[in-house]
Amino acid sequence: MKTFGGPVLFLDRSDINTDEIIPAKYLTENTREALTPYLLEDLKLPGFDPKKDLAGKRAVLTRTNFGCGSSREHAPWALEMNGITVVIAGSFARIFRQNMYNCGLIAAELPAAELDALFAEFAGKDTTLEVNVAETTFTFKAAHKEKKVSFALKGFDRALVTAGGWVEYAAERY
Repeated sequence: MKTFGGPVLFLDRSDINTDEIIPAKYLTENTREALTPYLLEDLKLPGFDPKKDLAGKRAVLTRTNFGCGSSREHAPWALEMNGITVVIAGSFARIFRQNMYNCGLIAAELPAAELDALFAEFAGKDTTLEVNVAETTFTFKAAHKEKKVSFALKGFDRALVTAGGWVEYAAERY
């Protein structure tokens, strides 16, 4: 199983699509590692600079419909190659969400009110996320603040995350 959690990147926008996650012009790269420097380079968000804001981040907190657009698995690969193993959003495009689980990554949905509270309390601060997969809880920490939040991770998605992804899951069973 992968290691989950760490410093959080706050992307306060809905409808971040796969072309913004990894631009299509890089889909001809031959390795996952080659995608690393291009993560979020086309994301337009006031004050966001991927060259400096992504450094060291391990989790993303965002709004609804994350990963919409084309159904490429390159988007979760680019996140993973940059050390991001958790994306928390109000909702995900169905295929993107499943590609995250297929890679052994967590794509967790939280209600809009919970996201609003997390953004209000932790955005703009050096925030870290602790993930307890067994208990399906996130713990957000910044300065003297801490908040624990439950998330859903059921059935086959849990098995994929626990195994480390689809390939590892299949290797254990077939």
